[in-house]
Amino acid sequence: MFSERVYIIAEAGVNHNGDIRLAKELIDAGKEAGVDCVKFQTWITEELITKDAPKAEYQLKNDGEGTQFDMLKKLELSFDDFRELKKYSEQQGIDFLSTPDEKKSLDFLVDELQIKLIKVGSGEIRNLLYLKQIGQKKLPVILSTGMSNMADVELAYNTLLENGAPTVALLHCTSEYPAPFETVNLNAMNTMKEVFKTKVGYSDHTVGIEISIAAVAMGAKIIEKHFTLDKTMDGPDHKASLDPTELKNLVKSIRNVSNALGDGIKRIQPIEKETLKVVGKGIYTNQDLTAGTILTEDMLVGKRPCTGLGMENYSIIIGKKINQSISKGKAIDLNLIDFE
Repeated sequence: MFSERVYIIAEAGVNHNGDIRLAKELIDAGKEAGVDCVKFQTWITEELITKDAPKAEYQLKNDGEGTQFDMLKKLELSFDDFRELKKYSEQQGIDFLSTPDEKKSLDFLVDELQIKLIKVGSGEIRNLLYLKQIGQKKLPVILSTGMSNMADVELAYNTLLENGAPTVALLHCTSEYPAPFETVNLNAMNTMKEVFKTKVGYSDHTVGIEISIAAVAMGAKIIEKHFTLDKTMDGPDHKASLDPTELKNLVKSIRNVSNALGDGIKRIQPIEKETLKVVGKGIYTNQDLTAGTILTEDMLVGKRPCTGLGMENYSIIIGKKINQSISKGKAIDLNLIDFE
């Protein structure tokens, strides 16, 4: 499913506010920004939550009073909407993805819409029966790991694999909106990479783009970031999301950092060779020398440009005689040295 190129998921989530027109505009904005995928969330409210479930603190702050049921019912898109959104994504040439939040939505997305990848939210990491059902779909899985410790991740990871998931990529995550920088613990991402020997990434709930960029520099191969058309819109997630301009900057920065990482082999880059000719130090004399003089270190100095021997080779001429007189400031080449 994934190449070595960083896979960027623009998390539209519920930022369509239950309006398919806004959902399509989010797909357009993601395409314009250059992301690989625009992701939504699919659920049937009655299957997901009890009617009196309270809102999270950030939901109360960003969306006002009321129950979580009422909030989600207002934000819910229909299966017909998702049929249309998948088709629209394909027309725009961008990957469609939606997180199924309960079994009926899982069956719909996999069996009817035939998504090729299942993204699992952090809230399901202890939902072992549901993870078993996801694994049985036998598709690659991306699992977010917010609100969990290593034992939780291990159990969820193994449940998915043991029930048929061919691969499970792990996204490090702090499930707060926005997540304070001091709670990110980005090094845990690579701890999971070392323990599970799998592809890792970062689901970013922080303000701004720098933590996603840092994650890519540390080896993340998947980045997920919430975005919105307008941060001032009503709804639980808009304020902690990127706007389209910020999303575009994120994509550009991730591509630049990813390109800059290279293959890890230390070498002279072709583009550096002309500069090396100008700034590399050659061996020069710092005094007049007569023929037959035995060279010592105190007779030599490194200067630009390197027209003869480079200073990295100075040791091979120490203790050797020069075969002609040399004036101060002359570059030394091998033809001036008597090696017999």
